[in-house]
Amino acid sequence: MIKLFGLFKKTYVILMALVASADLHASDLDPQPKDQWIPIFNGKNLDGWIPKFAGHDLGVNYKNTFRVQNGYLTTNYDQYDKFDFEFGHLFYQTPYSHYKLRATYRFLEQQLPGYKNAWKNNGFMIHAQPPSSMTKEQRFPVSLEVQLLGANGNNDVRPTGNVCTPGSHINIDGVRITKHCVLSASATFPGAQWVDIEITVQGSELIAHAINGKEVISYSNPTLDEKHQNLLSLYGDTTMHSGFIAIQAENSTVQFKSIEIMPLGYVPSEKED
Repeated sequence: MIKLFGLFKKTYVILMALVASADLHASDLDPQPKDQWIPIFNGKNLDGWIPKFAGHDLGVNYKNTFRVQNGYLTTNYDQYDKFDFEFGHLFYQTPYSHYKLRATYRFLEQQLPGYKNAWKNNGFMIHAQPPSSMTKEQRFPVSLEVQLLGANGNNDVRPTGNVCTPGSHINIDGVRITKHCVLSASATFPGAQWVDIEITVQGSELIAHAINGKEVISYSNPTLDEKHQNLLSLYGDTTMHSGFIAIQAENSTVQFKSIEIMPLGYVPSEKED
């Protein structure tokens, strides 16, 4: 019998209980009305979102890293002396399989020295494992990362809207890709300018990233890598048809002006019961 997700309550206690029992079968998901944009960040607080930081329990917003400032969802490092690999992720409460996700973001000045690999680096994690299934010390959820990058001031090419694959593999143009990140065809964006990103997710069939209205990369058939077959019971098989959405916090100061989702119609290819 297929489990059905009900409406999630906006308290961490109830949310964690629901997330802990959730599986990620595509036909169970996308409960909201189809084909209309729905704000999932309200511009006021973090209702509907739950943090998970490496080394800390689910629900602990370590050093108040994720916060709402001036109406923007912000990753802020003003309470840190240094970054000690406390990678964070802010999970939205509902898993999805077929949807569009759009957001407007910008990078501000870097607040912390060190760890240059994460300089002006953020991202959306999609098809992510449930946050409750992550180990306490786990740095990244198994997922697909829509990587967001800002210019570094050295005239280096740093496109945004790239794809990275923590715990997963993808296909591009029919070729299996096992390296961690693939760069998109986007421009490099300097300074603190606002950038629009839109992600189209059609289960495992097709995922596409667009920057400022222009598609910059697409891929398909995301699967669990060889090291994470223990998650088969969550995804149903090795193919990642669906999962949670999360925002990163990995040492960079970024602001999101808006985050919206449009659930898309899903028609199972076979009868499911």
